[in-house]
Amino acid sequence: GGMAVQLMVLPSSRCLFDDPVQIRVGGLQPQQAVTLRASLVDESGELFQAHAHYRAGSSGELDLSCSPALGGSYLGVEPMGLLWALQSKTPYKRLAKRNVLTPFCVDLEVYEGHGDMSHLLGKCTNERWFLGEGVKRISVREGRLKATLFLPPGPGPFPGLIDLYGSGGGLVEYRASLLASRGFVTLALAYMAFEDIPTMPEILELDYFKEAVNFLQKQQQVKNTGIGVLGLSKGADLALSMATFLPGIKAAVSISGSGFNSFIPLKGDGFTIPPHPYDLGRMKISNESGLVDFSDVLDDHRDPATWDCRIPMERSSAKFLFLSGLDDVNWKSVLYCQDAVQRLQQCGREVEFYSYSGAGHLLEPPYLPLCQASIHRVLGMFVCWGGQWREHAKAQEDAWHRIQAFFWQHL
Repeated sequence: GGMAVQLMVLPSSRCLFDDPVQIRVGGLQPQQAVTLRASLVDESGELFQAHAHYRAGSSGELDLSCSPALGGSYLGVEPMGLLWALQSKTPYKRLAKRNVLTPFCVDLEVYEGHGDMSHLLGKCTNERWFLGEGVKRISVREGRLKATLFLPPGPGPFPGLIDLYGSGGGLVEYRASLLASRGFVTLALAYMAFEDIPTMPEILELDYFKEAVNFLQKQQQVKNTGIGVLGLSKGADLALSMATFLPGIKAAVSISGSGFNSFIPLKGDGFTIPPHPYDLGRMKISNESGLVDFSDVLDDHRDPATWDCRIPMERSSAKFLFLSGLDDVNWKSVLYCQDAVQRLQQCGREVEFYSYSGAGHLLEPPYLPLCQASIHRVLGMFVCWGGQWREHAKAQEDAWHRIQAFFWQHL
C-alpha cells in the first residue's frame, strides 16, 4: 500500500469557533473519489452532520479551499461548507453553545467513494472554542443584574460592549465570549426568561439596562471613551433604546431589529414607550408542519397611530449599524430597518445599513449553521426564521467582520 491517508485541519486543529480553517487530505490516489463528513454532537446530545463528495487532484491531494464539492450537503468551492451545512437528524434544532468553557468538537472523516460510507480512510477532530486563551468568564449578580462578564487577557484598556439576545430569553453567552476573544470587554445581559426574571415581563425598565452600563463603565479594563451595545431581534430595539436614552452609549448595532419598541412596554424616567400594536390572530400556522409564521402580526408601522411606539433615535449622538436578512420570515426586519435608517438620515445622523439576500432572521457568528425554524422558548411554538444555507453563511461572515470593524472605529 501507498502512504496512509491524512486528514488535516490547518493552521491548527484547535481554534476559535469564528476562525476559518483549511481542511486538506493527503495520500489519496490521483483523481480518487471520496466523501468528507463532519459530525458534531451538541450539549443536549443532538447529532449535527454534513457531507460532501470530492475528487482528489492529480497528486492525490485534496484542499477544500480550492476543490469543488460535487454533491452532498452543498456544491462548489466552500472551504467551510462542512461546518455551515451541519444539520440535525431531528428537524427544527438550533445549534447553540450553552457552556462556553468547553469547545464544540467537530469530527471530520474521509471515506472511499461517493456511495455508502463503509470504508473509512482517515479522520481527525477540529476543536472549536468560544473562549480565547486567557479570556476570563465572570458571573455577575450585582444589584439586579443577571449577566456574565468576559474579560480579554491583559490590562487593556479595551472597548466595552453589552450583548443582548432576543425574546427567547435566557442568558446567552457564546457571541459575547467570542467578541471578548477578539478584544472587547463584553457583558452578556439577560432581561427575560432567566432565573427570577419572568418569561414575559409586564414591563422592562430602562434603569436595569442603565445598571449594566454603569457596571461596565466601572471595570478597570474598559476604555472610558463610551460603551457599545449590540442586540438581535427584541435585543436590537433595546440596543437602540439604550443608545437613545442612556448617555454612555456611543455605538449601537441592530441585528434583525426595528426602530420601534416591540412586545413589552419600556419604562424610562418619567415616560413609558408602549409596545407596537400587534394581533396574534394574524399568525399563520402551517397545517403540515405546525410551523408559525409571525411576519404579519404587527400593525402597519407607517400608520401614525403606531408612532408613539417609535424609539426617538434621532435624539441620540450614538453611531448606528443596522443588519438584516432579506429572507427573514419572522420579522419584516428589512422594512423596519429601512424606516429607522430613513428617520435617522432625515435628521442628518450617520448610519450604516446592510441587508443580505438569502439571509434569515438569526444572523449569528460565522460557521454556526442556518436554523430555518426552531422552538421559541417563550412562546412554546415552532417558529420560522427563514434563510438559504449558502447565502446565510456568507451573510454571517460578512456581518461578523462589519460588527467588529464598526465597534473598533467608534469606540
